[in-house]
Amino acid sequence: MLWLRSCKLVLLQIDMGSTIQNPACQHCKDRFSSVFCKAEQCNLEQIDQAKVCSVYKKGQVIFHEGAYPFGVYCINDGKIKLSHSGDDGREQIIRLVKAGDIMGYKALLSNERYTATATALEDSSICFVPKDLFMSILQKDASLSFEMMRILSSELRKAELKITHLAQKPVRERLAETLLFIKETYGVEEDGHTLSVRLSREEIANLVGTATESAIRLLSEFKKDGMIELEGKKIRLLDLQQIVKTANLQD
Repeated sequence: MLWLRSCKLVLLQIDMGSTIQNPACQHCKDRFSSVFCKAEQCNLEQIDQAKVCSVYKKGQVIFHEGAYPFGVYCINDGKIKLSHSGDDGREQIIRLVKAGDIMGYKALLSNERYTATATALEDSSICFVPKDLFMSILQKDASLSFEMMRILSSELRKAELKITHLAQKPVRERLAETLLFIKETYGVEEDGHTLSVRLSREEIANLVGTATESAIRLLSEFKKDGMIELEGKKIRLLDLQQIVKTANLQD
């Protein structure tokens, strides 16, 4: 079948992780937050049978900016960053991805190359759905199509909002907003305060849209003001109310 040939092609064209036994879509712990939860049962069964699941180690690339898409990726477990390389070669993080999210769909739908590189922030389990099967199901499954349109609209709104904030908000406000965004995306650890992801100062600066030196200085100021606590890459949010106030959220 055509989707089998596509699957073999992708194994040759991208860095693959270690293949694992496919977790059943029906029993995925994030099935109710995934776009595929809207798919009809018969179509979900086809996806379940065709997908290829792999484990990617921390720092491993799932797909590269500039490569052609051969399917979509659904995060079963783990954390991923999508980053774009600027004209000067500097990395710019454009999206953080969590369990239940999908990646690579924009390039697939527009029939263009990937505009970002996907890299694992921690060991992650990711399922790959071949292009031909995904597009075939998308054409006949109205619920899945509407959910994809909703996701695309949401991503466009977030992109517009980020552009506005980059142009109008001071860096201090953007850093506070970024810490809240990370908390919303990945949550906190059992202590209720520590962000459940480890990001370098450079990665935080990329999310904020500022120089690494500025991010380091502002994080130190936030620590001095009692809003956060720093321990290596660990960030604990101590005064959430003050962070929200500093972020000056009005949207």
